[in-house]
Amino acid sequence: MEFLLTEEQKMLKEMVAKFAAEKIAPVAADNERNHRFPKEIIKEAGELGLMGIAYPTEYGGAGMDFVSYMIAIEEISRWCASTGVIISAHSSLVCDPIYRFGTEEQKQKYLPDLLTGKKIGAFSLTESSAGSDSSNTKTFARKDGNKWIINGSKLFATNGNEADVFVLIARTGDDKHNLSAFIVERDMPGYRIGKLEKKIGNSFLFYCRNYIGGRRCSRRKPFR
Repeated sequence: MEFLLTEEQKMLKEMVAKFAAEKIAPVAADNERNHRFPKEIIKEAGELGLMGIAYPTEYGGAGMDFVSYMIAIEEISRWCASTGVIISAHSSLVCDPIYRFGTEEQKQKYLPDLLTGKKIGAFSLTESSAGSDSSNTKTFARKDGNKWIINGSKLFATNGNEADVFVLIARTGDDKHNLSAFIVERDMPGYRIGKLEKKIGNSFLFYCRNYIGGRRCSRRKPFR
C-alpha cells in the first residue's frame, strides 16, 4: 500500500495552506472574540472547491478523494479549528448523508449549491436529553398525506445560525430506535433559529438552538 501523497494531493495541500495562511490566519482570533461567522472565507472556500472535495463533479463537487479532504481540513484547522469544523460538519454531516442516502431528486436539488458553498448545511441531532444517546430523541415526525409534520427542538447545531439546509434527526415511531433523517430548509414554515450558545474554544460561536413547531416542513420523504 502506498502512503505517500500523490502529486495532486501535494498541490492541494500547498494551495490550501496558502489560502489558510493568507485569508484565515489574520482574522481567526478576531472572529472568535467578536462572535463572527467567517462568511467571506466560506464563500471563497466554496469557490476553491473546498466545500465538496470528495464528491463527484456531476453534483458540483471536486471529484477528489477523502485523503484530499482530510488534507484540506488539516491545513485549515492549523490556523482556525472553528473554520475547519464549519467545513467538515457541512461536508461530512450534511452533504455526505444526502449523497449516500438521498433520492436522486434530493441530490439534484441540494448538492450543487452545498458542494460549491453557495449554501451552508447544518446537522441537527442533539437535544437536551439526547446527544450521543440518540435513542432519547424527543423530536417527532408524523406522516400527513404526502407531507411530514415535525415537532421538537434541537441544540448545539453546528453552523445552525447560518445554515440554509439542515439534516435533522427525528423519531418516526413509538420505538425509541425508530429514527429518520429529514432535509429541512431554513425558510420552511414553523422552523426558527434560537439563541447562539457561547462555547469556549473550538466552534465558539457557531452553535445555536433550533425549533421545529407543528407545521408541514417538507413534501419529500425522509431518507434512511
